[in-house]
Amino acid sequence: MKEPSQKLSHVDQDGKAKMVDVSAKNVTQRTATAQSVIKFPEEVFQSLSSDQFLGPKGSILQTAIIAGTMAAKRTSDLIPLCHPLPLSKIQIDIFPEENHLKIESRVKCEGKTGVEMEALTAASVAALTVYDMCKALSHDIIISETKLMAKEGGKNAFNR
Repeated sequence: MKEPSQKLSHVDQDGKAKMVDVSAKNVTQRTATAQSVIKFPEEVFQSLSSDQFLGPKGSILQTAIIAGTMAAKRTSDLIPLCHPLPLSKIQIDIFPEENHLKIESRVKCEGKTGVEMEALTAASVAALTVYDMCKALSHDIIISETKLMAKEGGKNAFNR
C-alpha cells in the first residue's frame, strides 16, 4: 500500500495528465518480470496439449511469444504516458500447467525509467494472442492474474 504522502506520478498539481520528467535520473540497468495466466476448460486444454499447442494458424505458443515481443517494443505507442525505451532484452516463456498456461515476460533495458509497463504489455498481448488463436474452441477461456512479479534497477525494487 502506498503511503498517503505519495502522489500519482502521471498527474500534475492541477489534476492533468503529464509525462514524468526523467531528465535528472541516472541511466541504470532496469529489469522487470510480469506474468499472465490463461485458464481453459479442461477438455479444451487437454485437446490443445495433446496437439502440442499447434493449431490451424500454426504454433499457438510461438505466435504468442512473437506477439508479446512486438508489443513490448511498442508499449509507448499503446500507453500514452510511457517513455519510449531502447529495450536490450525481451524474453517470454510459456509454461503449460494444470488446465492453464502461465506466461512470464522478462524485459531489460539501460535507461532512466523502468520497464514494468513493457513487461506487463508483453505478458498481456501474449495472453490475448493465445485467446485469439483458441477462441474457436471455446469462449470460456479466461485471462487472469496479469501482474508485475519483480522489478529492479530503479529507486524502488519490487519482488512478489
